[in-house]
Amino acid sequence: MTINSDHDRPEDAAGKSDKTQPIPYPSQPVAWGIVALLLLIYTVSFIDRQILALLVGPIKSDLGVSDLEFGLLTGLSFALFYTFFGIPFARLADSRSRRGLIAFGIAFWSLATAACGLARNFGMLFIARMGVGIGEATLTPAANSLISDLFPPHLRGRAISIYTLGIPLGSALAFLFGGAVIAWVSASPTQSLPFFGEIRGWQMTFVIVGLPGILLSAAMLLFVKEPPRRERLNQSTEPVPIKDVARYFLARWRVYGLGFTGIAFLSALGYGTIYFIGAFFGRVHGFSPAEIGLTFGLILLIFGTAGIVFAGILADRWVAQGRSDAHVRILILSIVFGAPFALSFPLVSSPALAIALLSGAVFFSNWVWGTAYAGVAAASPNELRGQATAIYLFVINLIGLGLGPTLFGFLTTKVFADDQMIDWAYVVVALIAMPIAFICLMIARPAFARQFDEVNRL
Repeated sequence: MTINSDHDRPEDAAGKSDKTQPIPYPSQPVAWGIVALLLLIYTVSFIDRQILALLVGPIKSDLGVSDLEFGLLTGLSFALFYTFFGIPFARLADSRSRRGLIAFGIAFWSLATAACGLARNFGMLFIARMGVGIGEATLTPAANSLISDLFPPHLRGRAISIYTLGIPLGSALAFLFGGAVIAWVSASPTQSLPFFGEIRGWQMTFVIVGLPGILLSAAMLLFVKEPPRRERLNQSTEPVPIKDVARYFLARWRVYGLGFTGIAFLSALGYGTIYFIGAFFGRVHGFSPAEIGLTFGLILLIFGTAGIVFAGILADRWVAQGRSDAHVRILILSIVFGAPFALSFPLVSSPALAIALLSGAVFFSNWVWGTAYAGVAAASPNELRGQATAIYLFVINLIGLGLGPTLFGFLTTKVFADDQMIDWAYVVVALIAMPIAFICLMIARPAFARQFDEVNRL
């Protein structure tokens, strides 16, 4: 199969498919039911991914790790394997059962999360975090492709935004639920597990959080039916040859290169915030772990959720009005409106004012998540949708998750040589990330609009 270049006529490719018999979409209750299950799964994935952020104190104490090493645990160990395994898993998602792939991934990362609780040193915890990254690499490419086959184009932005509510919900619950679990298990300095002996409270937290995911793996197999694929350049079920995939993406480098890089730098700031916000409020404002969990958990739950829902509704409205650049336009506006909040909250002396400004920063930063996923789906043909999502995740996680937390730790450990300078680490990362993101997205915007129109003529 050959994929059209920028100079090919998409109408010709569209003519290869049988458009006289459109494939009906599933009923709305069925479609939204699957989205609800995927939302729950995505939420659990973020709980398993982010729970580490609340455990910085006891892990540093027990394992003797520095801020830089903790940044490697939260960022590089997860991101490296999440990104590199994402592309082969995405090729499976574009041609094989997305339902089965997701079920496998849930079981794998849940067991790996529980295994984090059995770690006795930095190396063991690093390896277990790799396993979490490998398992979670299956989810979003397959889910993004699956949801796009459940809804017509004018409803996809909303549906994908609902799915991406798993980001703030999972992150919030990691802080809220994680704080409660930590308080419970910390009532006793050690716990005992059969075959593994005594483990500490932070280790038991990983076990308690990880194992319930096995039930969601079973639910995916029992309750979800694979929907038929639509909007394909070619009706073959075989994977698109690698050389054709590469040719297609390279011809559209402004979208898949610059656009994704811009989002990646926003992600670096966002992931760094999530993983070091506990250290910030603890060191600068004297919050306890329980206070941090409650405060930041509620901020993510309220303002993160509101940001994603608002941006998803706005994207669908602008698409319905014929604005082909709607998704990228919203990303650019999130930087313009969010920058004053992101740059000011670390520097104010009042904890209440810092919380208020952080709430604004979280609201605007969460415009990115659902909008970006929906934009990737809207601008990619079906048989490349999973791989486009995987490339997106590769870039944003290699730069965002791999660089973000590590850069925060590098600044406090190596540049400032003072853990108390976490406030200025926030400012430095924001001053690097936001201008780069703005420039990349401004260049990508017209190319995205052309590509959106091309795909939606198929």
